[in-house]
Amino acid sequence: MSERVYNVLFLCTGNSARSILAESILNAEGKGSFRAYSAGSNPKGEVNPHAIRELDALGYPSTGFSSKSWDVFAEPGAPQMDFIFTVCDSAAGEACPVWIGHPMTAHWGVEDPAVVEGTEVEVQKAFAQAARFVKNRISAFLSLPHSSIDKLALEQHLRQIGRMEGSTQPQEKAS
Repeated sequence: MSERVYNVLFLCTGNSARSILAESILNAEGKGSFRAYSAGSNPKGEVNPHAIRELDALGYPSTGFSSKSWDVFAEPGAPQMDFIFTVCDSAAGEACPVWIGHPMTAHWGVEDPAVVEGTEVEVQKAFAQAARFVKNRISAFLSLPHSSIDKLALEQHLRQIGRMEGSTQPQEKAS
């Protein structure tokens, strides 16, 4: 009997950087248990070359990606998602399509490296940092007992992952 493979969709506005990084990293790190996809609410139409460079530098797959609309995953015949993570604040605030199967969702906001201006070194540093934050969230996600934890507890864990280092969400104050 084969193990279940969970489908995960990473959403961003432009689908050119953070969501592409997340798709590649999860497909490599979660191979056999997870299948990752990415899309955007307003796709740029091309993948940011710095994202591809960063994936290469980290040893992750860097080919076959495209910047596409999230509508692709709301159409009949599209893979049914088990998890949907927004990785940018603007996508988290937008009205998403209705997802079949009511997947678990969480916001894992990371600063957009594609808006960083400066030297080539400064821009690549921003992409390296974004990739590190995304990878840390994915590592935490992969360590969760997905098949044996109840949905409410799992959703709470997913939200906590979104508040890890580098989060664009306000940090909760300790009481």
